[in-house]
Amino acid sequence: MDLSALQHLLSLAAGRRVACVGDLMVDRFVYGEVSRVSPEAPVPVLARSRELMMLGASGNVARNVAALGGEVSLVGVVGSDNEGMEALRLVGEEAGVEGYLVTDTERPTTLKTRFVSGGQQLLRVDLEASRPVGGEVEQRLVRTIRDVAKDAGVILLSDYGKGVITEAVIAACREAAAESGGKVVVDSKARSFARYGDVDLIKPNAAELAHATDMATETDIQIEGALIAALALWDAKAILVTRASKGISLAVRGEEVRHFPTVAREVFDASGAGDTTLAALGLAMATEVSVEDAIAFAQLASGVAVGKIGTATVSPDELVEAAISAHMAPAEAKVATPGRMVEEVARWRTKGLKVGFTNGCFDILHKGHVAYLTQAKAWCDRLIVGLNSDDSVRRLKGDGRPVNDLESRALVLAGLGSVDLVVPFEDDTPLSLIDAAKPDVLIKGADYAESEVVGAAEVRSWGGEVKLAAIVEGYSTTAAIAKMKVGER
Repeated sequence: MDLSALQHLLSLAAGRRVACVGDLMVDRFVYGEVSRVSPEAPVPVLARSRELMMLGASGNVARNVAALGGEVSLVGVVGSDNEGMEALRLVGEEAGVEGYLVTDTERPTTLKTRFVSGGQQLLRVDLEASRPVGGEVEQRLVRTIRDVAKDAGVILLSDYGKGVITEAVIAACREAAAESGGKVVVDSKARSFARYGDVDLIKPNAAELAHATDMATETDIQIEGALIAALALWDAKAILVTRASKGISLAVRGEEVRHFPTVAREVFDASGAGDTTLAALGLAMATEVSVEDAIAFAQLASGVAVGKIGTATVSPDELVEAAISAHMAPAEAKVATPGRMVEEVARWRTKGLKVGFTNGCFDILHKGHVAYLTQAKAWCDRLIVGLNSDDSVRRLKGDGRPVNDLESRALVLAGLGSVDLVVPFEDDTPLSLIDAAKPDVLIKGADYAESEVVGAAEVRSWGGEVKLAAIVEGYSTTAAIAKMKVGER
């Protein structure tokens, strides 16, 4: 998905109404370090350092819809226990999520506790009951769905098999969607998907599709066969299967199966990635964009989610950053206009990051430059390098300079791990860039006096600081050029 299409979709998605119905869970993550094995049994000993509690399953879908800009009504069931109170607290803290939770005194709130060390799960402990809800609890669910889902552009059903998604609940969702002209999308762990009826979309993963059809789902041809068989078995209008690194395949009734490859990404934690996919897909469908754009949006969101630890949400800013990076080489993505620099700085500041700024010609990059930029990065979380344009270098250094053109200099700088953004400028000084970025720290070489540093007074005026980095003796662009001329003789 290109940046223009993404930004258009995000603008359409803002404020769209979505109803999330299904099995609600509380996810508890216990983090720590493992440095020894227990003397009592051959198991690792986790030295607990911290805990996180967050909404899982349908709650995580709702969190992701809200994080992407939608407005969510979350309908689910909790027990009359401490975990239920925790779920109510977590729902109340989620901006954009309205909780409509029904209490069932006969069942516990589903709790999944994961023990994590070094980014890896060591163990998961589940507390749950999987029997279907009934009686007054089911009736209250049906009444709630009729009230809150009737104006939703899409209703997302998360059926983890814990008993909330009953025949009556499914019927209520389909009726509410029919009245409002909305869509129903199902994410289910069930053995059979027949009971959902003619919903708009069912979203299994490859393993779930294989389990439901008793067919292999490894290759494209096998997936196509399983999807065709599934459409013959079920009344759904379309089936979308997520296939991890192999992408997504879509079967729409009456059409050929289509495959959508995905960009390979580093996976830190796949927990909740399916919830993120469902949230993004559903929100996009609520905007009525094309199915191609909805799938691309979901792939982009899930790709960002798996790069995080735990059942994480994804923000529009993170999607924009991912879209930019996907269409550029890593170094190219760091070369920015002044306008994009301002946007990046704003995003960094929302995360509490300290912004540094330095500048120069960086004509022939040498050991002294690398040491200088490494020291500069040590004083900040994100380092911006203002880079003189070719004309600017020529005015400052004379004819014959720069040796390397602007594109070459910018890409070499951007390839350094210490540099987060390279911003070319035409002026003789970077003062306009400094004013725009308003860095927390301004860095220049120790061959300057602080009074000589352009922008020093301005940076101090907004509470920033000025740092002078040590110079590595014996290395300079002028000396490098002189050596090259000697070698040419």
